[in-house]
Amino acid sequence: MSNPKEKPETRRLPMMPIRDVVIFPHMMTPFVVGRESSVRALEDAQTGSKQIFLATQHDASIDEPRPEDIYQVGTIANVVQSVRMPDGNIKVLVEGVERAKIVSVSEEDGFYRVLVRTAPSKTQNESGLEPLTTRVTSLFEQYVKLSQNVNYETMIAAIRVDEPGKLADTIGANLQLTIEEKQELLEIFDPIGRLGRIGDLLDIEIEKLNVDRTIQGRVKRQMERAQKEYYLNEKIKAIQKELGRGEKSEFDELRKKIDSSGMSGDARDKAIAELRRLEQMPPMSAESTVSRNYLDWMLAVPWKKKTKEIRDLRFAEEVLNADHYGLEKIKERILEFLAVRRLVKNPKGSILCFVGPPGVGKTSLGMSIAKATGRKFVRLSLGGVRDEAEVRGHRRTYIGALPGQVIQMMKKAGTRNPVFMLDEIDKMSTDFRGDPSAALLEVLDPEQNFMFMDHYLDVEYDLSEVFFIATANVMHTIPPALQDRMEVIRLSGYTEIEKMEIARRFLVPKQMKGTGLDEAQVKFEDAGLMSLVQGYTREAGVRNLEREIGNVCRKVARRLVNTQSEAEAASGAKQDVEKLRKLSADPEVVETDEAHEVAPAPAEFQQVVVSDTRVSELLGPARFRDLAASRKSEVGTANGLAWTEVGGQLLTTEVTIMEGRGRLMTTGKLGDVMQESAQAAMSFVRSRAAMLGLPKDFYRHLDIHIHVPEGAIPKDGPSAGITIATTISSALTKLPVRGDLAMTGEITLRGKVLPIGGIKEKLLAAHRHGIFEAVLPMDNEKDLVDVPENIRKDMKLHFVESMDEVLNIALVGDLQTLRDRAAAGQSVELATSQPIEENRTH
Repeated sequence: MSNPKEKPETRRLPMMPIRDVVIFPHMMTPFVVGRESSVRALEDAQTGSKQIFLATQHDASIDEPRPEDIYQVGTIANVVQSVRMPDGNIKVLVEGVERAKIVSVSEEDGFYRVLVRTAPSKTQNESGLEPLTTRVTSLFEQYVKLSQNVNYETMIAAIRVDEPGKLADTIGANLQLTIEEKQELLEIFDPIGRLGRIGDLLDIEIEKLNVDRTIQGRVKRQMERAQKEYYLNEKIKAIQKELGRGEKSEFDELRKKIDSSGMSGDARDKAIAELRRLEQMPPMSAESTVSRNYLDWMLAVPWKKKTKEIRDLRFAEEVLNADHYGLEKIKERILEFLAVRRLVKNPKGSILCFVGPPGVGKTSLGMSIAKATGRKFVRLSLGGVRDEAEVRGHRRTYIGALPGQVIQMMKKAGTRNPVFMLDEIDKMSTDFRGDPSAALLEVLDPEQNFMFMDHYLDVEYDLSEVFFIATANVMHTIPPALQDRMEVIRLSGYTEIEKMEIARRFLVPKQMKGTGLDEAQVKFEDAGLMSLVQGYTREAGVRNLEREIGNVCRKVARRLVNTQSEAEAASGAKQDVEKLRKLSADPEVVETDEAHEVAPAPAEFQQVVVSDTRVSELLGPARFRDLAASRKSEVGTANGLAWTEVGGQLLTTEVTIMEGRGRLMTTGKLGDVMQESAQAAMSFVRSRAAMLGLPKDFYRHLDIHIHVPEGAIPKDGPSAGITIATTISSALTKLPVRGDLAMTGEITLRGKVLPIGGIKEKLLAAHRHGIFEAVLPMDNEKDLVDVPENIRKDMKLHFVESMDEVLNIALVGDLQTLRDRAAAGQSVELATSQPIEENRTH
């Protein structure tokens, strides 16, 4: 036994921070060194005294710890052995010598060198040492007997030491403690104090082991009981079979259900095979639960049940007209579908895709179709779905596996021929789990969906009689292969007249019912509804219109309740304020089916007539001004028309000219195609300089700035070509552009006007903004079939083939005079700037 030190001493050693381990003195510990700073510290120790200071990090996740990230107390250790491994790391074996505390830290050659102070190891008070040592040794023997993680003989031999400090360190190193608890033991320099702490920890660990043993014994007894019950159940079955009392078992019931379910041949064979497997399994096993769930799903899916269709075209037309106003093309398509069902015995299921802006009635139209045809209706929202298993399901090998949403919805419908709505099909996404849109290719293909294969059922299921209806706001996010499988029907925005009719027929009664009002209390005039449409909403659909009508109804309801309160106060009825305060502090719980008392309207309450003036009183000033009154002819400003995902929009284009070097600037967050349209328009104007009365080199000393408000909204597309060319021509010739005229069309370098899309939406936008005259490409005349008749009657449309026609219509002034003056050598005097009034839609 070495002589204990009586005085502390200091040493200067390389330090290696270690993670997830605490090294105790007298312990041999192997670990791997990989960090560059640690490798350098180890090499320095090996070239010197072969001693190194090992201290544990506070946070093991820090790769390059600072001194403050390392515990101050560690262990001085001898490097016994080190071996460099093929991956560049070093496996090292160290032997702890004694604990020490850091005095100072310095950084040298990429590692830390520390000055440490050791503590005297001599025990100050040895009077109570022997009984403490005996107690700790006895407790550790109990711990080793109870623990299954350490070898009994090895541990008992290891603690046969005379030094109390070495005994404490040996036991502490072999206890299952946290890093923080082991570090706490390492920081106790007094051997008696360390032994006392070891005794306390051993008491806690022995108590934990006793509790674990009790729980294990209880679980074992429960398992033995379950096995005993299974054995007795099997014996009872065997006895009953011998006595000829074979009672109707659960398996017989399942077999009858399989036989009567109407499954296909392959599906029935698979279900019977699974039932036989289930019969052979122990009822308490996990596999039996999986098989039983599979059979329950096979029986829950409709194999032969169908709803009787309503094929009366007159009834279907009445239902569709009662639920929706307008939408004639879609109603015609549905009635055609029903007509075919009457003539063909087993027609294939239809797959439609309604595409249109929000709020135009796509989802509700699917519900009306189900009502008109007498089918069940189910809806699956695909917005945000990114897992292919949502469509096809998971295989049964996964824990908690379920069929895909298609099969789940078929179970919910309970019939083979429901109306199945795939809502928001354009908002699916893709990630590492697969592409759900690819899985839908099989579902929405009439040539394949009669043998749809779900991963969970793993048998073919017939979807050919399902009426699939998909809805989307835009088409460009739907994969082309999926688009090809659907018949696309576009729903455009409603006109103001259609919105007013929808409000009168559907929205007003719905909101009146929702707010507890009747016709005796509120009445909406046509002028009031039109004021709501024009002044408080700007949308293609009617959702915001419904909100505003609901807002009006709530304000009327509040006036009604205030009148009731005033009538009660006038009649002498007093409310118990103290009781109300108690209810507010401690709400009273009542039964949910308890009827709610509705107070009758007082006789003093006068009907609120919602006129155009009353709307502004209730809702405040109009949010959108009447643009028809503010349109005036200005130089360098023209009204373009644009298509957006939520319908058409008016697009004001502004141009100003300044002294410069011939630059063309575009602002307003324009896309690449729109910027190219601006360049094409500028090239056209330069080629027509003589016809516009401009000098040939007019562009050399001017900068032209094109801006399209609103600046924060991205814009793109070629349809603004003629608008930009007209605006540039106006700014250069100082001839105003008609403010009551809108235009749209693509321009070529030769001045030809090419057709564009979205004619219906664009004309609806112009009409909505109070502009009743428009310039359109000649090739778009055929698209007027889709434009509502009242819009065609109200608007004057000019169909043009060249840019010269556009300028003759749009510019206020005589172009011929400019040409004559140019021929006489008198060019237009170019202004270098024009103040342009801001003229945008609010």
